[in-house]
Amino acid sequence: MQKFSHIRGILFDLDGVLYIGNQVIDGARETIQKIRQRGFICRFITNTSTLSRHSLQQKLTHLGFDISESEILSAPQATLVYLQQFNDPVCRLLLADDVKQDFQHLKQSDQQADFIIIGDIGEKWSYSLLNSAFNQLMDGAKLIAIHKNRYWQTETGLKMDIGGFVTALEYASDQQAMLIGKPATAFFHAALHDMKLAPEQVAIIGDDIESDIGGGKNAGISGILVKTGKYRAPAVKKSKIKSDLIIPSIANLPDHLPLKAGEDI
Repeated sequence: MQKFSHIRGILFDLDGVLYIGNQVIDGARETIQKIRQRGFICRFITNTSTLSRHSLQQKLTHLGFDISESEILSAPQATLVYLQQFNDPVCRLLLADDVKQDFQHLKQSDQQADFIIIGDIGEKWSYSLLNSAFNQLMDGAKLIAIHKNRYWQTETGLKMDIGGFVTALEYASDQQAMLIGKPATAFFHAALHDMKLAPEQVAIIGDDIESDIGGGKNAGISGILVKTGKYRAPAVKKSKIKSDLIIPSIANLPDHLPLKAGEDI
C-alpha cells in the first residue's frame, strides 16, 4: 500500500488505542517496538486530563511501555504553554488533583479569575459548581477547555466526558471556550514541531473519528482509525470525516507501514 510510503512519524493516541483503563490492548507493546525498530519517530498525544504528564508516564511504564516523558504531549501541558503568553494570569482550576500539580506555579482563585480551566473532575460536577463558573464567566473570566470530548471508553463501558459541561457553560455565558487539546489544529502543530516533521510525513492512529482523525486531517496529517476503545461503527458512518485507513487494532498497524520509515512498502 503506497499511501503511507511517505510517513516518517506516528502520533499515537493513548486511551482506547494502547490501553483501556489499566488493560493493555493486545499487541500494543509489540507494535510500538516494531515501529521504533523501523525508524519511525513516535509521539504519544492525549486529551487525558486526570493525570499529570509524570503520572501518565508512570502509568505507561507500569503497563509495560517504554515511553519517555518527553515523548508525551498532553492537553494539560499544551494548556500551560498557551498560558505562558499572558502576564501572571489568575486561574480557577476545575481539574483533577493530580493534574493540578502541573499548574501549581500559577496564581489561583475560586472567586475572581482571568481564566477558568476545565478538565475532567469526575463526580465533582454539580449545578452549584457550574453556576459558580458561569457567574465568573459573566464577570469577565475567559473559558479554557483542555478538551471537549463527548465520551470515552472505560473498562465498565462508555462514560460521558467534559464536552457536555463545556457546551453548557458556552451556551449560558454566550462565550466560546478556547479549545486546547484534540481536535484543535494548534495541538497537532505542536506535536509536528516537536517531531520536526511536515504534516504530510506524519500519521495519527486513534479511536475517535472526530477528535483524532478529524483533528489530524485538519492539520494535514493522515488518519488511521482503530476499532478499539470508543470506536462505534454508527458514529463513523454518520461522520463526514473519512479516515485514510481503518484497522481492527493497533496490532495491525505494522502491516500497513513500510519496513523502513519513508520507504515504499
